[in-house]
Amino acid sequence: MTQSHKSLKEDFVSNLSGGGIWEINYVTAVAPAAVLLWSALQSRQGFFSSYGYAAFAADFLLNVGAILAATTVYSSAPIALNAFLILPAISLYLFPPASRARQTKASQPASVIKPNELQRGQGTLDPIPERPFITHYRGSMMVVTCIAILAVDFRVFPRRFAKVETWGTSLMDMGVGSFVFSAGLISARPVLKAQAAEAKSSVGASLKAAGRHSLPLLALGLIRLFSVKGLDYAEHVSEYGVHWNFFFTLAVLPPAASLIQVLPHWLSSIHLIALLTTCSFQAILDLTSLKAYILIAPRVDLLSQNREGVFSLFGYLSMFLIGQAVGLDILPRSRSTSSLALFGAKAKIKLQPLTRLCLWAAWFSMLLFLATSYMVWGLQVSRRLANLPYVVWVSAFNCAQLALFCAVETFMFPGVYSAPDKSTESRRSKHATSPVLGAFNKNGLPLFLLANLLTGLVNLTIDTLGMSKVGAVVTLFVYASILTVIAKCLHDRSISIKF
Repeated sequence: MTQSHKSLKEDFVSNLSGGGIWEINYVTAVAPAAVLLWSALQSRQGFFSSYGYAAFAADFLLNVGAILAATTVYSSAPIALNAFLILPAISLYLFPPASRARQTKASQPASVIKPNELQRGQGTLDPIPERPFITHYRGSMMVVTCIAILAVDFRVFPRRFAKVETWGTSLMDMGVGSFVFSAGLISARPVLKAQAAEAKSSVGASLKAAGRHSLPLLALGLIRLFSVKGLDYAEHVSEYGVHWNFFFTLAVLPPAASLIQVLPHWLSSIHLIALLTTCSFQAILDLTSLKAYILIAPRVDLLSQNREGVFSLFGYLSMFLIGQAVGLDILPRSRSTSSLALFGAKAKIKLQPLTRLCLWAAWFSMLLFLATSYMVWGLQVSRRLANLPYVVWVSAFNCAQLALFCAVETFMFPGVYSAPDKSTESRRSKHATSPVLGAFNKNGLPLFLLANLLTGLVNLTIDTLGMSKVGAVVTLFVYASILTVIAKCLHDRSISIKF
């Protein structure tokens, strides 16, 4: 890459101020709106029950194409795009469902548990059930992330959606935080399984397990570092630093989170620890010279060269822990009495996941208002610092997104968790899950890595800045299609690549 072209690309993504939070909400609302229409087609018409090429194409256009449109050609009219998705879904919901002949066995309730299923353990419901709305949330988040990392290099992608330089909010800033929050959310599953088995692991064992998960991420970070430097690829230094990248951040989080076990019992609330971490870091930023050091200090040694990546770990760790706290609260099967660990103390309250998520979203929205209101703290959101307003913004947004996906599932597929046995519940869950989003969810990190590789290939072979709007959209559509086909092929062959 020539120096002049490299400079143009770096300038194209530098010194940006972002956009408004509500616009980001409108754009990202396209994902649950698309799932709403998908769910209406499935629950009322059984459209995706026989999953052939036509069903796959419709699934792709709804759950990938709509997100691509929202971030490009409909970026100035996201409300209209949401209306185009929601109104047909409402119409389908109001009309009577299709005849039972079009419904699959997955949608039909099973009233009898067969003896041979009981012998195989199929009659015992999993205490941590499959939740289609979690799959839709994580799958949609991966689709948005994969599209944005290439689309940002084209002029058809609005500059207000690209990462801000220091202060402000943008779609891609939310994408980074959502990736971490989502990782924390799903990290609650092994914790819950250990609790269900009443197994106690030592800090050493937890660190060892976290280390096995982190080593591949560390290797990916090193590969990206040497690739970027070796190919003289355009990079935005103030994003993470000279050598640091997002893979290094992801590698550090699991071991750091596992160290919570050494804390005293009275400080056992993960949610409380996360808030203490981010509030303490914000206090240090405001009361010391650390903020100035991160933003304007000369890059003279290894730490100063990578100061954004190193010090933002406190904020990302807080997001990861909040995601884990939410996961611990909503992933287990509903019981007659269950605990809501919102304010640190555990209260025994009977609440469904949708209600819980609404409470989490309201709590973090209130914290965001307090943090950013000029009448209270008057702080600005900064992804570069990963400060308190950024952490609570990401948390509020993701809890609200989860609530929307959960609401769609609750109204469109109310019988998912009322199955009498495990196998029936699994069929119902599969019936309520988009195969495309399920494929993105199953191999999220490998697809994210592939998306990075394809992004690099496109940037090294195509003049993205000089491409017309039509050419850019076609290129992005082909890129999204390649990712989706690969994801679906892996999913159909039950291949899950874990890091």
